[in-house]
Amino acid sequence: MIYLDNAATSFPKPTEVLNAVNKSFILYGANPGRSGHNLSINTAMEVYSTREKLNSLFDGYGSEFVSFTQNCSYALNMAIKGVLKKGDHVIISSLEHNSVLRPVFKMTSRGEITSSVFVVTHDTEETLNNLKNEIRENTKLIIVTAVSNVFGDILPLREIAEIAKESNILFFVDGAQGAGLIPIKMKKIGINCLCIPGHKGLLAPMGIGAILHDGCIEETIIEGGTGSESFNYLQPVGFPDKLESGTLNVPAICGLKKGVEIVLNYGVENIFKEETALMKFMFNELSNMRKVILYRSEYDEKMKAPLIAFNIKGFHSEEVSAYLNENSVAVRGGYHCSPLAHKTYGTEDVGAVRISPSRFTTKKDVNYVLNLLQKFAKNKNM
Repeated sequence: MIYLDNAATSFPKPTEVLNAVNKSFILYGANPGRSGHNLSINTAMEVYSTREKLNSLFDGYGSEFVSFTQNCSYALNMAIKGVLKKGDHVIISSLEHNSVLRPVFKMTSRGEITSSVFVVTHDTEETLNNLKNEIRENTKLIIVTAVSNVFGDILPLREIAEIAKESNILFFVDGAQGAGLIPIKMKKIGINCLCIPGHKGLLAPMGIGAILHDGCIEETIIEGGTGSESFNYLQPVGFPDKLESGTLNVPAICGLKKGVEIVLNYGVENIFKEETALMKFMFNELSNMRKVILYRSEYDEKMKAPLIAFNIKGFHSEEVSAYLNENSVAVRGGYHCSPLAHKTYGTEDVGAVRISPSRFTTKKDVNYVLNLLQKFAKNKNM
């Protein structure tokens, strides 16, 4: 099968990652931070080493401000609910995934906070003006995705961070699609909190994510055993323990460490360059197919991640993705858990077919898919 659904989860996982996970059951089989014996200490050191790798990759505020979660959605809930209080106002973009929209909407519908959505366009200045128009006196937080999981838009993180800083507003980023694909430097850009998955661009197994922050997370959404301050009935206030209750997923953390090492060694810029070359070629070929609908007039790699969303006139996106699946190609059709993005692009009725490559995707793969799509568009009755 040709796998082009890496925005959902990367596949195949590198052999080095698989080996790291397997070895963890032998070398790091104890509970980190829970015992004083050597196996537990060694496991804790491996976990700490992974924090350091993540802090390095994302230019974070220190390894103690890296906490592991079960996924990016959990990290985003932890971040959003950890800073917003009654009466606060939050701004999100019109391209947000449900992992941002749903917790914000729930708090808004309960009357706990107020919220606004600013529209992202292909004009950066217009996008920034739309954001500025939503700022209020009680705006506490701006949270945006680094990259749209549907249409691949790269948001102007540095400019948004400057606007947030000028107004003394926290700036959080959903790195689900950007981590491991575009450079995200927290201190350099001015990001207070970054939430990431391990299983996408960082090539790790499913079931592991992380929240990186500057100490701004005030409240916890779960409390429990941390291996520290056991006689304290309250959750420890020190990081990373404050945000890590219960036993960590050590095998996945070991896989994440190896995945981060691969990304660091290969280079985020190189990954972006290689994937972009393939998607730019594919975009240009698709633009010459009469029945194919694309959602950009041109492929601008400065504003677009290597991901293509398209439709074929007269067909629902899931019909097209089902046809590709029948011909051994894995892509995603439908709504991608992002209703705001589909409303922004006007695809509420048909969704979108999403093609998301990895550094293992080849031009041969792309040509095979292009040939299939050409046949589909020609042979289906309209």
